[in-house]
Amino acid sequence: MAEGVRLSEDSLRLSTHPVRERAIAALFARQKTVARLDQLEAVGLAPRVAQQRAEIGRLHRIHPGVYSTTTPALLPIRARWLAAVLACGPGAVLSHQSAGALWCIHRCGRSTVDVTTLTGRGRRLGGIDAHRASTLTAADVTTVDGIPVTSVARTVLDLGSVVPRRRVERAIDQSEVLELFNLPDFDDVLERNPTSPGAPIVRGLLDEYQGPESHLPALTESPLEDGFLALCDAARFPRPEVQQYLTLPDGDVIRADFLWRRHRIVVETDGRTGHTTPRARERNAKRDLLLTQMNWRPVRLTWRMVFKTAAETTHTFRNLLADGA
Repeated sequence: MAEGVRLSEDSLRLSTHPVRERAIAALFARQKTVARLDQLEAVGLAPRVAQQRAEIGRLHRIHPGVYSTTTPALLPIRARWLAAVLACGPGAVLSHQSAGALWCIHRCGRSTVDVTTLTGRGRRLGGIDAHRASTLTAADVTTVDGIPVTSVARTVLDLGSVVPRRRVERAIDQSEVLELFNLPDFDDVLERNPTSPGAPIVRGLLDEYQGPESHLPALTESPLEDGFLALCDAARFPRPEVQQYLTLPDGDVIRADFLWRRHRIVVETDGRTGHTTPRARERNAKRDLLLTQMNWRPVRLTWRMVFKTAAETTHTFRNLLADGA
C-alpha cells in the first residue's frame, strides 16, 4: 500500500471478509437487488452493519427491514413487488392487481403493491396494500421470476373483489391466450372459497365460458371497445369476434375490432387517436371500400355513439343483425 493511504473501516471489513461480501452480492443478485435483514444476517452481515451501510449510502432502505443496492427512485417494478413481499414477512405473496400485472393478465397502473399474508402483516407500511387471507393454501401460491405470487386462478378470484366484472373477464381471456388458463384450478379455488367477494363474478364468467353461448377470448384494447362490447351484452346480441384478421383484395391484412362473420358485419371503434389525420381518413375509406367489395358491411362507431347515444346505436345494430340473419 502506498505510504500515507489509509483504508476506511468499511473498506477494511470488505477486504477482510471477501467470502461474506460475495455471498451478500449473490443474495442481492438473486433477489433483484433487494433483501430482508434476516436474509443478510444469514449470509454474515449483522443488522447493525447493514444499517451503517444504509447511513453512508451503500444500501438503501425500501421498507422497514428491507434494503436494496438500488435507490428507491430507480428500483424497477418487479424489484418493488419483491421488496413489498419481503417486508410483509415469511409466507407473504404478491396478489390481487399486482399479481395480475406480474402474470400479464391485468393492466395495473397503481403505485401501491398488493400483498396477501395469513396474518395481515404489513397493513401499516407505506406503498403496500396488505390483504389478510386465512384460506390461502399451498395450491394458491407459486413463484414467477423469483417473486412469490398467487396462482392464476387465485389471482383472478381476488381481482373479482377489487375490479369491475369486465376487467375480470379480460383477465380470464388473457390467461387463455397466454396458455395459463386451467379450468380445474378455477373450479378448485371456487370450491374452497365459496364466500369470497369475487366468487360470484368468476363463477358467472366461467358458466358463460363453458355454456352453449360460450365465446372466443374478447381481448379489447380500449375503453371504447369495452363500451361497445358491454352494449352488445346489454342488448343480448350474439357475441362478436374480437380483434380478427382479414385479408383484403389488394393483399393487405387488416385487424377488425369486431366482426359478426355470419352477418358479414365489421365494426371499427374510432377513437380520436390515429383516426383523425387526413392519411388515416384516406386509409379507412379505402379499407371500407375493399370490405364492401368482399360483401362485408363496414360500420364505424365513435365514442359518442357508444356512450351518449347508446339506445340509438343499439336499435341500429338490432336491425343490422336481423337483416343478416
